[in-house]
Amino acid sequence: QGQLVESGGGLVQAGGSLRLSCAASGRTFSDYTMGWFRQAPGKEREMVAAILSTTGSTRYADSVKGRFTISRDNAKNTVYLQMNSLEAEDTAVYYCAASPDRYYMPSSPTSYKVWGQGTQVTVAS
Repeated sequence: QGQLVESGGGLVQAGGSLRLSCAASGRTFSDYTMGWFRQAPGKEREMVAAILSTTGSTRYADSVKGRFTISRDNAKNTVYLQMNSLEAEDTAVYYCAASPDRYYMPSSPTSYKVWGQGTQVTVAS
């Protein structure tokens, strides 16, 4: 099955930056589509960004386009989310997830079969 472990969350002032990491272990996820999701209190879990294993193509939620960047290093079995110009509305628990859909970047959480435990991101306004 493998495991995903997120790190890099924390408290940051509005306008600041954070870089989240998602380290995989137990198996390689180089052939999986990887995604970052977030869930704020009282809200549904939403996809923030995703990246294909095959072409490296990316997909972003409209709310983070131009501010967030997803990348992956298959040699390190790690996925990153660079978050710039953070806003209070970005406050949430951020999750890393893996989908076996190699050629598609699904936005639905149900398409992702392996999940990390989450890391809290808090943006102070």
